[in-house]
Amino acid sequence: MRSALITGITGQDGAYLAKLLLEKDYKVYGLIARRSTDTKWRLRYLNIEHEVELIEGDLTDVTSIIRAMKIAQPNEVYNLAAQSFVGTSWQQPQLTAQVTGVGVLNVLEAIRLTDSVAKFYQASTSEMFGLIQEARQSETTPFHPRSPYGVAKMYGYWITINYRESFNIHASNGILFNHESPLRGIEFVTRKVTDAVARIKLGLQEELRLGNIDAKRDWGFAGDYVEAMWLMLQQEKSDDYVVATGRTTTVRDMCKIAFNKVGLNYEDFVVRDPKFYRPAEVELLLGEPQKAKEKLNWHAKTSLEELIEMMVDADLERVSKEIRVSSGN
Repeated sequence: MRSALITGITGQDGAYLAKLLLEKDYKVYGLIARRSTDTKWRLRYLNIEHEVELIEGDLTDVTSIIRAMKIAQPNEVYNLAAQSFVGTSWQQPQLTAQVTGVGVLNVLEAIRLTDSVAKFYQASTSEMFGLIQEARQSETTPFHPRSPYGVAKMYGYWITINYRESFNIHASNGILFNHESPLRGIEFVTRKVTDAVARIKLGLQEELRLGNIDAKRDWGFAGDYVEAMWLMLQQEKSDDYVVATGRTTTVRDMCKIAFNKVGLNYEDFVVRDPKFYRPAEVELLLGEPQKAKEKLNWHAKTSLEELIEMMVDADLERVSKEIRVSSGN
């Protein structure tokens, strides 16, 4: 039986990836940082909480990662853990650098120091493109990150390539464009929108305050994207791949889809608030996933409309349940 170690297993991508690997008969281990809040709700949502083995550790503590490597003896290591919210990276730039940047080095060092033959996947990001240099961003597009998060992710990207070339580690970067799901954190704009739609529809909220609603993003479904991660580590040679839908949509149009789902007009509820603008805005991200299509035989299966409607349905169900619980029914 193959085994895999996933850092960030309690995040959106980690949970979906764990489910995929379990379906492929892997033994799945997850590195989990000790937190005072409940971080396992996504694993419960997918009914896999008791099917994975969790090991306490932290990306900033290389000894804990070495310990996890010795316990899991993994064939594959997926580094999905990070301080992953762009907005927070301006408030906590040093933490972001340590976790999102140097944390990648710590995982790679743990692989090297344990003489592991595990294949390594690094979760890179379209935020590295930032101030875009080409209309469609591919593996050869120059980077120009516009946030401490994007800069930290660039370190992770290049240190992955460096260890691949220096130590012959099978190490691949997935340059993933925005990918969403009902498991997305509430601080991310898609979940913020679909949660607000549910609350407005059910009478719990009156407006939705957003920043730059004309920013354009390439949004896909996280459940599709984790398959691309797995496919990268099944290749004979490691490489770097853009994972995207190849379609871009404004935040405004995404709001329109979400509100239309419940029969409402977004213009009646969306309020633009300067508080939510970034210090340096990324206006447009549009991925070119041709390489992934050709070499991995991968493509996004879920349309943006299907994705947003799935998220609205999930939030309607969740908020309705909250109402029932609070009313004692």
